Amino acid sequence: MGVYLNSKSAYTLYKNETEQPYFVDKTLMLKELFPLVRTGNNHICITRPRRFGKTVMANMIASFFSKARDAHDVFDALQIARFPEYEEYLNQYSVIQISFNELGGQCSSYQQYIERIEKRLVRDLRKEYPEAGVSDDERAVDALLDIYAEDESARFIFVLDEWDFIFHQKFIQEEDKKAYLMFLRDLLKDKPYVRLAYMTGILPIAKYSSGSELNMFAEYTMATEERFSDYFGFTESEVDDLYQRYQQENSERVKLTKDELMNCYDGHQTKAGKMLYNPCSIVLILNYNIEWNWCEHSFTKQSSLNSCR
Repeated sequence: MGVYLNSKSAYTLYKNETEQPYFVDKTLMLKELFPLVRTGNNHICITRPRRFGKTVMANMIASFFSKARDAHDVFDALQIARFPEYEEYLNQYSVIQISFNELGGQCSSYQQYIERIEKRLVRDLRKEYPEAGVSDDERAVDALLDIYAEDESARFIFVLDEWDFIFHQKFIQEEDKKAYLMFLRDLLKDKPYVRLAYMTGILPIAKYSSGSELNMFAEYTMATEERFSDYFGFTESEVDDLYQRYQQENSERVKLTKDELMNCYDGHQTKAGKMLYNPCSIVLILNYNIEWNWCEHSFTKQSSLNSCR
């Protein structure tokens, strides 16, 4: 098992999420992905604001599909387990999961950033597929093509979190952005080893990729696409359920009303007109039983919780 290829990290992180007192089961998202995995060579990108559960979802997807570790103990009790396809897809695939928001050490240039990613991925591939004869100085795309040429069953699910993170770094120049788009295009576009590429970001692909570099992605934004909306953020009914849990857990020291909880973060509206609330803000308030006055003055609706993702 590697750092990017069939890593156990996603399992550990998602299992920890499911054990939290205010966990919300969003595993029905997986059922939407089953047909895409089955047919292969599919690419989707989910763009949402910060702190709307993109990383939790990425870990859920990777831990479910990856053959890195048996995840029955996590998913058997969740909604996805009741569907007949559950066993067919659980832990049956090789997953390459990359969090692009990791700079690693003293990273001060695009070249250092992308070389770290390529070297780690190639190292994982060499370890998993020694018979393919991949050299340690190969590009990742070439290594994957070599592996597929050796073994046609070597097809991967890519889970790529925060693809646009690098564009917000001070050391990135315009030519670096173009090089990065070409890296993603070469890695994912029209490649036989891609079973599914699932990618997340904050801003839409179209903001950066004005040409054809990433036009293979079907992009789903909160404002323009209804599909997948309920899986990111908390719906009003989910906040209702969480508030009931909060009342049960804090029966003798309830400090805020449900209206105060929902007003503490304004929420976003989907294309279908549904309100979605920020999971990080809601859970933090409930976990610490924060008084409304503190919430109002400290978060100021935009909140100082921008570090939560």
